[in-house]
Amino acid sequence: MSLKLVVVTVMMFGFGFALVPAYRAICELTGINVVTNKNEYGIRAFGSKAVKENTQVQSDRIVTVEFDSNVKGLLRFKPVKSYLEVHPGEITQIVYEVVNEQNRAIVAQAIPSFAPKVATQHFTKLECFCFEQQTLQPKESKQMPVVFVIDKDLPKDVKTITLSYTFFEILGAAPVIRNEVKPSKI
Repeated sequence: MSLKLVVVTVMMFGFGFALVPAYRAICELTGINVVTNKNEYGIRAFGSKAVKENTQVQSDRIVTVEFDSNVKGLLRFKPVKSYLEVHPGEITQIVYEVVNEQNRAIVAQAIPSFAPKVATQHFTKLECFCFEQQTLQPKESKQMPVVFVIDKDLPKDVKTITLSYTFFEILGAAPVIRNEVKPSKI
């Protein structure tokens, strides 16, 4: 019986450990909640046709980019503008504001998602706060930019793209502040 319990425990641990890469692979294939790091976006950005060709802006076409924000936890998080009208090929910047309303430091991460799904492969972020975890001190507020370009090969029927971020605290990742007691002199 003990052997069976050990085998089941090891299998459950292995299954749980394999879920993270499986989740990332599924998200990458479907284009939902694309979880990537700065290096992957950097490679995509610097390897993209838009950067190699020195982007020629399509001034005769306008795409509306809507910005959405969701938050998990005691944070205030929102874009400074709810939408921008951009030309494909044009490098554009939007700023998001986040405020830690807690009395303790936290570490948080933003996860992007796009709608419609087809826009994911034509939307390249050159700079984004979502590339790294963000540390926010108690009551601290930050303005965080997103610099992006929409590929001019975006299908003509796509007139609106929604860029949504979910910003959530990473539990257990916040820096621990300890009060050290110094020995008193007698």
